[in-house]
Amino acid sequence: MVAFIVLAGAVCAHEIRPAYLQIDEVAANRYKVVWRTPMLSGMRLPVALRFPDSVRNVTVPAERDLPDSLVQTHVIETADGSLLGTRVEFVGLQATITDVLVRVHMLDGAVTTTMIHPSKPWVDVASRPGRLDVAKTFIMHGIKHILFGYDHLLFVLALMLIARSWRALLLTVTAFTAAHSITLTLATLGFVHVPGPPVEAAIAFSILLLACEIIRLQNAQTSLTAQRPWVVAFAFGLLHGLGFAGALSELALPAGDIPLALLFFNVGVEIGQLIFIGAVIGLIALARQVRYPPWLGRHAFTTATYAIGAMSAFWFVERVAAF
Repeated sequence: MVAFIVLAGAVCAHEIRPAYLQIDEVAANRYKVVWRTPMLSGMRLPVALRFPDSVRNVTVPAERDLPDSLVQTHVIETADGSLLGTRVEFVGLQATITDVLVRVHMLDGAVTTTMIHPSKPWVDVASRPGRLDVAKTFIMHGIKHILFGYDHLLFVLALMLIARSWRALLLTVTAFTAAHSITLTLATLGFVHVPGPPVEAAIAFSILLLACEIIRLQNAQTSLTAQRPWVVAFAFGLLHGLGFAGALSELALPAGDIPLALLFFNVGVEIGQLIFIGAVIGLIALARQVRYPPWLGRHAFTTATYAIGAMSAFWFVERVAAF
């Protein structure tokens, strides 16, 4: 049990939000820099910006503490031309699991948006990206968010265990997708405002409830969840959409960038979800090709259900305690 709790705590590491760097050209060769780094357990991300040697500070960096991040703002200028074509490095990023979203806005209206990963901790400031580059940035962010969002994946897995036919599975996944797309859109556009911590705790509780429903179903006890899993998937999907929205709202994107980011991020989430569902179906099909005693399959199903319930219960208590 101790090992399980340690594993559960380690799994929560995916909750680190991406860092965010915004560079706005405010005059010829002068730029406003906003550097936002996430906080984890009261500690800031150990990453520092490194501009070219030709760059100097015009103002001293001003720091502002937020509940989940630290924001630094200052003005820089270049001594020998524009930032275009230069490299900005993120010292220490390679030792983390955190990405950095970089947005550069030039006076001529050109805007570039790039996602930086620890394996390549620098960005080369380009003049103007292609539309496919912007789409790729947010699609990949959406895929990574869902594939490393273990609570969302556990919920999808629980839905798959409840749906007992291909038709039920299709309806259930469709309902979940439609529901979280609705609240993701509303929350990202600012029509719905719900604090993050209660949403995360409620998401964990929704997984626990589904685990209980799976056990009831195994004991031949009927319920609305067993008869119409798509109804429950839609209801809880509205909640999970608020959780997805946190991944975009934490980036503090300018209002003009939100619609594009929302569209491609949502596409990425759906692609990641389909990848996970396909992988689970593939593993089940592979397992059915292996000869094993019938009791082993039943015990494996029950063990998996209790593991889902135990993990979600731990997350729920941990997140409520963090309020």
